[in-house]
Amino acid sequence: MNVQKCILRSCSIINSTSLFRGIKYFPPPVKFPDYEIPEKPKLKYVDKVPPLPPSIRPPKMQKRLRLMRGPETVHNSLMYQQYGVMALSGGRLKYSHMEMLRLNIGRKMDPSRMFAIWRIDPPWQPLTRKGQGQRMGGGKGAIDEYVTPIKAGRIIMELAGKCEYLEVKGILEDLAKKMPFKAIAVSQDVLDRMQRKEEEDERNNLNRYTMKYLI
Repeated sequence: MNVQKCILRSCSIINSTSLFRGIKYFPPPVKFPDYEIPEKPKLKYVDKVPPLPPSIRPPKMQKRLRLMRGPETVHNSLMYQQYGVMALSGGRLKYSHMEMLRLNIGRKMDPSRMFAIWRIDPPWQPLTRKGQGQRMGGGKGAIDEYVTPIKAGRIIMELAGKCEYLEVKGILEDLAKKMPFKAIAVSQDVLDRMQRKEEEDERNNLNRYTMKYLI
């Protein structure tokens, strides 16, 4: 009898534990920032030519390569602390590049819970070009197009709202590959990690002749 009681007791214990064997733990849902979706959540249309009064002749400009040289020191962080596209090197953005960005992000984003903003100015720097086959001399050529100079570390556009990074990472990486210079998709966590790595490298640098010292 005692043997039978032990067998029945062990069977009851096995049955009671088997009920809890398949229970899985699901993490709580992500709490998104309480941002108000603007009335027009998609990227705004940019002008191909900067608006000037009709009485003013469009001024010409030198190349000003310093506008693309060095790191960006102002617009290098995310305003909404979510996601965006960041330039890794200097370059120029044309109207066609901005229009490509605007159309692609407008097709792929969900405007009911996401919104996108520009972090760069519309094309404003004039580039001149002479006609093919013209001789040297004769003054500066006519204005061919307008561009926006970009420095390394500049945030080009931001995407925010009720969405996770894995949800929009593919969209932003696809846009970054289409830029005329090196660019990557970033989130606030990625930027924090990059900043911590720079601080750690600077702290653990044993060479006293740093780049700052050389400059």
